[in-house]
Amino acid sequence: MNEEKVMTARAQRTILVTGVNGQVGFELRRSLQGLGRVVALDRAALDLADPASIRACVRSLKPAVIVNPAAYTAVDQAESDAAAARAINVQAPALLAEEAKRLDALLVHYSTDYVFDGAGTHAYREDDATAPQNVYGATKLEGEQAIAASGASHLVFRTSWVYGLRGRNFLLTMLKLGRERDELRVVADQIGAPTWSATIAALTASVIAQGVANRTDFADWAREKSGVFHLTSSGSTSWAGFAEAIFAEAQLEHPPRVIPIPSSDYPTPARRPSNSRLDGAKLARTFGLVAPDWREALALCLASR
Repeated sequence: MNEEKVMTARAQRTILVTGVNGQVGFELRRSLQGLGRVVALDRAALDLADPASIRACVRSLKPAVIVNPAAYTAVDQAESDAAAARAINVQAPALLAEEAKRLDALLVHYSTDYVFDGAGTHAYREDDATAPQNVYGATKLEGEQAIAASGASHLVFRTSWVYGLRGRNFLLTMLKLGRERDELRVVADQIGAPTWSATIAALTASVIAQGVANRTDFADWAREKSGVFHLTSSGSTSWAGFAEAIFAEAQLEHPPRVIPIPSSDYPTPARRPSNSRLDGAKLARTFGLVAPDWREALALCLASR
């Protein structure tokens, strides 16, 4: 395929992005520019709780890539609303995968460290045994399994502790409380990698770009690369350590004192894993991509305010 035909094929390729108003969806809309015709839809245009809406949308657009950052992420609420969580986290990705298989398209989906039990101190690899400890984690794992069972070409990116400058997340909560209080009690016995939504979007775009660039058959590439990958910032910290770093990087005039506490002092309906570390070696080995250290990403995020 000559260069002109490659450029034409790229321009005609449609990339469907769900949940465009979410943290990751918003960033994907920007990061995926140039890789095809990006169609980014919010819930009003594509309701993932409505199977008919999913089928109609995908069959109308006929995308070559479906990127699905949309999810039911209310971890504690899921404990009492499992049906709603399962509709978005299991049934919707299963249907997207079914439609992707029908089109020979690539489905890019996002999952979570919550599929593991959080025991031990090692960074989890993709082939480690899963054992979710709450409804949210269980539904995300079921979503992964449904995608794999569909036979569709897929990239499932497990990530953790996602934050950004929009929506609801730990960063924005800390910035707000940091200006209102003199001290904050923050959990210190849960360890993970705070991951900027823009990092997730940038690495996703870099992966897709590898398939797009100078490829005569994107579908063949997608089938070859299919699988689960861990995508988080490098390094790790506790929630208390993350809070301290936020206040230091934000340069608040009067930052609050962070008081480390155990998880038992902050009970929640859903059990959280104490170890959320994910090993990114497979991502690096397969695509040559290594996420920045979480502190570097935090600095970039706050500098972009």
